[in-house]
Amino acid sequence: MISWLIITALIFVVFYRALLGYPKPRRQYNVLARREVAFLNATAEVLFPADGAIPFSGLEADIPNYADRFLSALEPRVRLQIRALFMLFEHVTLFLPASGISGFRRFSALKIEQRELVMQGWSQSPSFARQLVFTALRAVLTMGYLGHPIVARHLNVAPYDMDTPVCEADLLYPPVGGHRSEILFTEADLTPPSNGTPIDLDGPLAPEYLESSMLDGRAAAEGGR
Repeated sequence: MISWLIITALIFVVFYRALLGYPKPRRQYNVLARREVAFLNATAEVLFPADGAIPFSGLEADIPNYADRFLSALEPRVRLQIRALFMLFEHVTLFLPASGISGFRRFSALKIEQRELVMQGWSQSPSFARQLVFTALRAVLTMGYLGHPIVARHLNVAPYDMDTPVCEADLLYPPVGGHRSEILFTEADLTPPSNGTPIDLDGPLAPEYLESSMLDGRAAAEGGR
């Protein structure tokens, strides 16, 4: 009888750790579960702090929104692998605990100082396998962070507002991160090539990269967490 009680208690603990106790996101996601949203926000806060080289934090960049769109565009097998990567880091503290008494808690529940040490342990590990896994995770979050309009504007890589011709290549590929079913153009949309006029480097940015649009997006991101 006692053994069954112990087994039941262990099952409950594992179930709670893996699935329960996560805050409910304020927005709906197509792919991400609330546990993955919590993990991505916790990781983004460590990798891209507010006092970093770019004065725009990973939390403000709303990386879960990017990750959700990114995963939606992937094949199911690859999507499963990346979600397994998220789960690995979220629960790896069971086997490689962070510092302190609470070091065995799941990653998203750790204090930021503990999370920083966990990430540092993976990035500087003598094990090539651990470094490789960390690099894979960082790549996903970095794409989401660098793709945010505010970050692109800060790095002076935001696109300009300009008319671009529609060529044959546009008939083959969807927008970045999109599925092939999202290809925007057909042969009827083809236009003559550019006349070769240089881009005005002092010209306006694309509408979604203007400061007013970015402030609206920033407020929406803060309200979506």
